[in-house]
Amino acid sequence: MTTLCFDFGNTRLKCAVFINKDFAEELILPDDSAAEMKKLLEKYQPHRSILSSVIDHNPAVEEILKEKTTFHKLSYDSKLPVTSPVGKPHTIGADRIAMVVAAVNLYPDQHNLVIGLGSCITYNFVNKYHQFIGGSISPGMEMRFKSLEYYTAKLPLVEADWNFPLLGYDTKTNIQSGVIAGMAKEIDGIIDLYKEKYENFNVHLTGGDISWFASLLKNKIFADPSLIYKGLYAISDYNHESKT
Repeated sequence: MTTLCFDFGNTRLKCAVFINKDFAEELILPDDSAAEMKKLLEKYQPHRSILSSVIDHNPAVEEILKEKTTFHKLSYDSKLPVTSPVGKPHTIGADRIAMVVAAVNLYPDQHNLVIGLGSCITYNFVNKYHQFIGGSISPGMEMRFKSLEYYTAKLPLVEADWNFPLLGYDTKTNIQSGVIAGMAKEIDGIIDLYKEKYENFNVHLTGGDISWFASLLKNKIFADPSLIYKGLYAISDYNHESKT
């Protein structure tokens, strides 16, 4: 059985293909047009589909998926293996829900901190009782680079580089060091703050910028670029089973 798991984020439109319960491949979509959806459905012939979206996507996408597959749109109204005692649970991003569900599915009955590295950095804590109790949000790497150029008169727009120095020797390397090393220390610092409150918990790192930071952190982490997809598949499965 084939399942398509769509993740529409602020930066990219992505889709994961699952064959039975196994992650098979990731697809980057050029757009959310009806033609693109029909092409995907024709190629993969999925039985099920699920959509996590944090953007105003083309509404035709949902109609096509409903017509051709057993479709589920992820929202806080979805049936989930986690609960949230926060004040406004309907405001939680669908991508954050998928991440914590994946963590709970992999490590049930344990505390889990899930850090998503995308347009923003999201810190998402789900306790051993499967309660998603919140976290925090800060600017992601690309947003930090762009903001330095946008909000100043003379700083250039700089791209990340694997070989950035700690001690920058020109404007470009100063910005790279400040953004990349600064983010790494921020992430480690937030993990350390959680350690002061919770004795034992798993730390999961995921998202499009994961490769830049996984090796820079001093804390032990589980790095998994496919974590959000695994959460989406689990939610799709969970909601399908609840109807049968």
